Amino acid sequence: MEINEAKEQICDVCHKMWQLGWVAANDGNVSAKLDDGTFIVTPTGISKSFITPEKLIRINNNLEILDAAPGFRPSSEIKMHMRCYEKRGDVNSVVHAHPPAATGFAVAHRPMDMYNMIEDVAVIGAVPLTPYSTPSTAEVPDAIEPYLKDHDVMLLENHGALTMGADIITAYYRMESLELWAKITINAIILGGSCDISRENIDKLINLRGFYKVSGRHPGYRKFPERHDTPTDK
Repeated sequence: MEINEAKEQICDVCHKMWQLGWVAANDGNVSAKLDDGTFIVTPTGISKSFITPEKLIRINNNLEILDAAPGFRPSSEIKMHMRCYEKRGDVNSVVHAHPPAATGFAVAHRPMDMYNMIEDVAVIGAVPLTPYSTPSTAEVPDAIEPYLKDHDVMLLENHGALTMGADIITAYYRMESLELWAKITINAIILGGSCDISRENIDKLINLRGFYKVSGRHPGYRKFPERHDTPTDK
């Protein structure tokens, strides 16, 4: 992607995430890979509502700053983004946010491996819950790495959500889809329970990915091991 287009789209995504209430204060981060192999990333310590093109930072794959306004530094979570690019050559953008419904699953230590929504079965698949990791440390990229081979969407335990895609808008759309899916599932639970689609129809939906030219990875049919954490309110 060309640098000015990338900056414009990153700003649009940052503003939209803030408007939707997915990030507060300086939460969240967005990055994109440019045609020359360098990266545009959001700065640390700034609300996504205040992001403008001149505040974005260009770095290389060694995390060296190539272009930045005085006083601006890359997001402290950039190591997580770079692990995605390192392990997934098809990924050109990464988005991290704290959408409330999806992050609720992360805080409850529940992966989103329901098969209850047609679009999400086909496009996203089961969403894993990555192990707890201390923010801004190497623990975070190490925690997500085992899931990168098969997943474009992840929940970060007690932290938030991570999405990636072939371009900025695709990465953002996956976050948007994840959050709506989480909201619908919570509503279904309130109404008495979430009902999965049959296995036969799940397979049909996954096979539609080629027909609709859906990019990225899909884990296929997958259920994650049950967690036995004790909720803190019990």
